[in-house]
Amino acid sequence: MEHETNYPDNRWMILGVMSLSLVIVMLNNVTLNVALPELSKDLKANNSQLQWIMDSYALVFGGTLLLMGALGDRFGRKGALQIGLVIVACASVWTALYAQTSNQVIFARAVMGLGAALVMPSTLSVVLVVFPPDERGKAIGIWAAMAGIGAPIGLLVGGWAVENYDWQMVFLINAPVIVAALILGAILVPRSKDATGKPLDWMGALLSVIALASLLYGIIEGPSLGWSDLNVLTAFVIFFTSGVAFVQWQLKTEHPLLPMEFFSQRQYSIGLMAIVLAMFVMFSFMFMQMLHFQLVRGLSPLEAAIRFFPLPLGLMPAAANSDKFVAKFGRRKVITFGLCLVAVGMMLFALVDRGTAYAQIAVTFALLGLGMGLTMAPSTTAIMEAIPHNKAGVGSATNDASREIGGALGIAIGGSILNQIYQSALVIPESLMSFKDVVMNSFPSAMRIGAEAENRADGALLIASAQDAFVEGMVGSCYITAAVAILAAIIVWTMMPDEQPQETSSEE
Repeated sequence: MEHETNYPDNRWMILGVMSLSLVIVMLNNVTLNVALPELSKDLKANNSQLQWIMDSYALVFGGTLLLMGALGDRFGRKGALQIGLVIVACASVWTALYAQTSNQVIFARAVMGLGAALVMPSTLSVVLVVFPPDERGKAIGIWAAMAGIGAPIGLLVGGWAVENYDWQMVFLINAPVIVAALILGAILVPRSKDATGKPLDWMGALLSVIALASLLYGIIEGPSLGWSDLNVLTAFVIFFTSGVAFVQWQLKTEHPLLPMEFFSQRQYSIGLMAIVLAMFVMFSFMFMQMLHFQLVRGLSPLEAAIRFFPLPLGLMPAAANSDKFVAKFGRRKVITFGLCLVAVGMMLFALVDRGTAYAQIAVTFALLGLGMGLTMAPSTTAIMEAIPHNKAGVGSATNDASREIGGALGIAIGGSILNQIYQSALVIPESLMSFKDVVMNSFPSAMRIGAEAENRADGALLIASAQDAFVEGMVGSCYITAAVAILAAIIVWTMMPDEQPQETSSEE
């Protein structure tokens, strides 16, 4: 049984440090998106290199989450957090000051992903162990709110850095924030780890890295290489075989990295499922909207990022206060209602066309944020309540991995649906048919070629057709993501238990 006297008096200040550290990780996920055009010109990067600049971070981060969460449990969560922040800071500063080639940036981004994989599970596991049960839902709600606003803030910071400075500032801006988080963490955050001293499951860790990395590789590369490409199919085969081997090893080893009995608890497994599907919707939506605002509505990256702010303004209060709604209505009802709000928001966005006023879009963004806040925070709490504290890092890592997988799936599948509809709806003027392959496979390229066309009338026709085709694809993708949200709501309503679990001893 846990006792109030075991918890630090400054735990809300500790939550502030964890939130700051978490935002650093979330910023790195998206800030570089808006800097890619300038970076590609400066470093003469081709499309493949640009993609790997983004993907190397996601692959290493998502692939090593379980391992890094386990290392934090075994050797100390505070140490994992501090080391991870130092790695991210060093890689960021080195990139800003010394990177001369695309390959150097790709390598640095991979190193940053490794550091982030140490940081993110540590933030949530520290929150779990420093808060008593009656405050934990509120604390995790605030953590989830910070995780939710990290991506929109990242777009804003990236847009500001590129418009006012250069692409290097996207990396350099990390340094002072990380220094602040390191100093505050060193002073405020208590040490905690698995006091049972169980050995680390190195075989399980290796298999988890192979399985997660190959799954993410297949999901990320599928849209660009094609889902039937040999590399993509091989990645999914490796994921399946290593995933099966991981499960079998976890069932037979004495000290498993991720005990399979966790998944027999419906609040844990359904909580993970809800997060995967919610992040599927959110990242698919954000991916589409950056293109929509910039290339259809002609906004700069910074102006586009500002248009996102109704989403976090809806998400933050909903997530931070979700524990009150759960206490009054029950977790199952709150998560289901949140997912239904997300579905309604996506259906409303399907009504958007090129001339839709931003005020209507802003209301839809706020509705989506509200739904995401009511979904993510209670789902995260459900996951973390289902695990013993000695596995807090691993439990947090599974939560974080579900976010990465859901987000990657959303961008891959949502983007593929958008692209299919775009290609079928696009009309290319006869004088520009020599560019057919380029404009069919790239909406930004269609806009550029239309603007540069010698025949101004045909160029304008291509731009108008590409914009209409993109919006049509965006609407089609919104219908699919709305269906995903409705499916998630049905699963949660029918399978998520409402009862609160019994508290688990902190070191069992």
